Amino acid sequence: MADRVPLDFDPPVRRIRGLLLGLTDEHLTAPTPCPAWSVGDLLAHLLGLSWAFSQGARKRTDPGTDGPPPQPSAADLPAHWRVRLPEMLVDLSNAWKVPAAWEGTTTVGGVTLPAAAMGTFAVNELTMHGWDLARATGQEYAADPRLLEHLVEFLSQQPEQGSPGLFGPRVATGDEASLLEQAVALAGRDPHWRPTTSAH
Repeated sequence: MADRVPLDFDPPVRRIRGLLLGLTDEHLTAPTPCPAWSVGDLLAHLLGLSWAFSQGARKRTDPGTDGPPPQPSAADLPAHWRVRLPEMLVDLSNAWKVPAAWEGTTTVGGVTLPAAAMGTFAVNELTMHGWDLARATGQEYAADPRLLEHLVEFLSQQPEQGSPGLFGPRVATGDEASLLEQAVALAGRDPHWRPTTSAH
């Protein structure tokens, strides 16, 4: 069914699910490429966005989707997050496999957009935060080149100075930058970030 919709959520979802298997409790307090966010904060954000974008795909406006999301906090992680987050990611992917999810408009986080644009935002969130999680925990990250080409085009259309709450200011890359490095930099991240360089 994925070939009937513009973007396939399965690859970035599978990648995050794989990364979760490499997480230990010690990782939860580690820094991430997202300023001021720990790995635990990032996981809380992934839980929230999985639910919100699933609701958006189904055109639901339940309480919690009609306003901006709260600042994520590791303190909000449920005790069973290792089970719950993979389940929610799969539900997110399944929700956007339905062609109707990409039609009309939808609201997520208090923002109403064409559903196709919202779906692209969701895939970008999964891809960028998958990369964040991999970097923060010392794991490898790979993304589908076709998906990256789409994201590079999408991110190139965003303001160069960034958008508060969405993207940071673009980071310059060299001519030899890979598609993944280009996408990461366009989203406001340093492609060479490592935990030891988090203060830079």
